Amino acid sequence: MTALNTAEYTQGLGVRARAASSAMARASTAVKNRALRTLAGLLRSQLAPLQAENAKDLARAAANGLAAPMLDRLKLSAQAIETVAQGCEQLAAMPDVIGEIIGMKQQPSGIRVGQMRVPIGVFGMIFESRPNVTIEAASLSIKSGNACILRGGSEAIDSNKALALLVQQALAESGLPADAVQLVQTTDRAVVDQLITMPQYVDVIIPRGGKGLIERISRSAQVPVIKHLDGNCHVYVDDPCDIEMALKVADNAKTSKYSPCNAAEGLLVARAVAAAFLPRIAAIYAAKGVEMRCDEAALALLGASVPAALLKPASEQDWYEEYLAPIISVKLVSGVDEAIAHINRYSSHHTDAIVTSDHMHAQTFLREVDSASVMVNTSTRFADGFEYGLGAEIGISTDKFHARGPVGIEGLTSLKYVVLGNGEVRS
Repeated sequence: MTALNTAEYTQGLGVRARAASSAMARASTAVKNRALRTLAGLLRSQLAPLQAENAKDLARAAANGLAAPMLDRLKLSAQAIETVAQGCEQLAAMPDVIGEIIGMKQQPSGIRVGQMRVPIGVFGMIFESRPNVTIEAASLSIKSGNACILRGGSEAIDSNKALALLVQQALAESGLPADAVQLVQTTDRAVVDQLITMPQYVDVIIPRGGKGLIERISRSAQVPVIKHLDGNCHVYVDDPCDIEMALKVADNAKTSKYSPCNAAEGLLVARAVAAAFLPRIAAIYAAKGVEMRCDEAALALLGASVPAALLKPASEQDWYEEYLAPIISVKLVSGVDEAIAHINRYSSHHTDAIVTSDHMHAQTFLREVDSASVMVNTSTRFADGFEYGLGAEIGISTDKFHARGPVGIEGLTSLKYVVLGNGEVRS
């Protein structure tokens, strides 16, 4: 595709998206919900054809040497399809926040002032691997009354095309413009460079993928960006705590799946409970082949109880790492204050959890840990829009403006002031 053709193609996407966004903003709740339920039905009925297209991507990716965690993200299993179909239905069952007026207050002048929730307009989504993101983004776009332009990774092009066709079919069958959800049909990176510099057509860009992609988008974009760069999440095992609960949470947070951004990459343990907890969790990790990169105190405590190949001294860089692999950093701390200080220094401000039976420690951790999601006595793996009851998520933001944490419907909206009067004039 030549530079001229690329510019024309991308501008065409923008023109159609902007036009569709007006129709989406006017769409009734019933029509949007009908589109979502239709999409859920199409996903289930078209499982076999979807998996056939996905198989092409998987075969090509494996031949190109794509790493195992990325292959796992790429796979459209029956469960993955069912999860996004349920997400569509969950969104359809949720209240429609568009048009909602909040904070209406009478002013001394007699006017009443509040804020109305409205769609952002058009968002661009640039993502890697996971084809299920196509449905998550499309369904949230529909429910929030927006239009979107989706650009998936080249490794998932066949899967994404098949999914996008179903989305457009659901929109058309429900009386909504098919152009409300458009998939970039080329893998040419020049389209991305154009898309992120078109504020006349695109209101916000949401990159979802590796750190390199997100840094590149953030550096070059002329459109606001909602992003997170890393998922360096922690579990802190406090003194006092329920040791059995701590074992269950620390195991799940790390080993239930290694590739997601909400998997734990760091384990902090209060020294007072380390002797009771650390050798037991180390045995669980070792049985699953998890390498532990430990500070001196943790190394001394574990000693010869863990195979040497799975026990290594931690470097300073390890405290910052998002491994996305069976590796975890381990550090002993004096208590909750040192744990919070470590997390706020080294974490990516994504998701961090404490396991404790001390209410005041839990409250301190919730208040002082500067992360998008902060958890007590549960796994970091719950940091997910579906698990939070958002129906789906467009991504997880570690920014503080305009959205933070899993970005669902409200994260794709804006607020405008509405003023109601009865003939008042300003003196």
